[in-house]
Amino acid sequence: GTFVTFLPDPEIFTITTTFKFERLASRLRELAFLNPGIEIVLTDERDDETHKPKSETFFYKFGIAEFVRQLGETRQVLHPKPIVISRKRDDIFVDVVLQYNDSYSDQILCFANSIPNPDGGTHLTGFRTALTRAINQHAKANNLIKEKDPALSGDDVREGLVAVLSVKLPNPRFESQTKVKLVNTEIDGIVSSAVYEGLMDFFD
Repeated sequence: GTFVTFLPDPEIFTITTTFKFERLASRLRELAFLNPGIEIVLTDERDDETHKPKSETFFYKFGIAEFVRQLGETRQVLHPKPIVISRKRDDIFVDVVLQYNDSYSDQILCFANSIPNPDGGTHLTGFRTALTRAINQHAKANNLIKEKDPALSGDDVREGLVAVLSVKLPNPRFESQTKVKLVNTEIDGIVSSAVYEGLMDFFD
């Protein structure tokens, strides 16, 4: 195996050079959710006045489905099982899990190659387009909305939604060094078709 040691340089890390167990645990838990079947063990070996030795293990067999359940555990869910969509297009993997609850707000977390993208990007655009299209299609086909009624808006279909969207792709491109937004133009259509297809399969 590989053993990597890292010592933070106080000239670069000017705020603090002290590792925070909780912050590391949060990120490693996220990585374990996004990569089902991988076991990650975080061990703090410090033993002083402010830190005591402790260890935490992260392993999620069902991946982001468990992530979505955890995100929505304080809310009243509208359907007990999350909707799980997993598709592959060429070398690109699209995984989406979504679940509705009785709140008015939405929470959509986006990741590209397990890197969080808080500002979304082309994968989020594709997801939103497909979600709105699929729900409108299902609603009209089942007479849930009449022909003369206006289509449901994006805001309508995202109300009470908790979702995790993860894409894995070669050569990801981001808006900035902080990787907060994915900008690969081809991802929009790929995610949109994968999510639309997955939702229509679910409705059937």
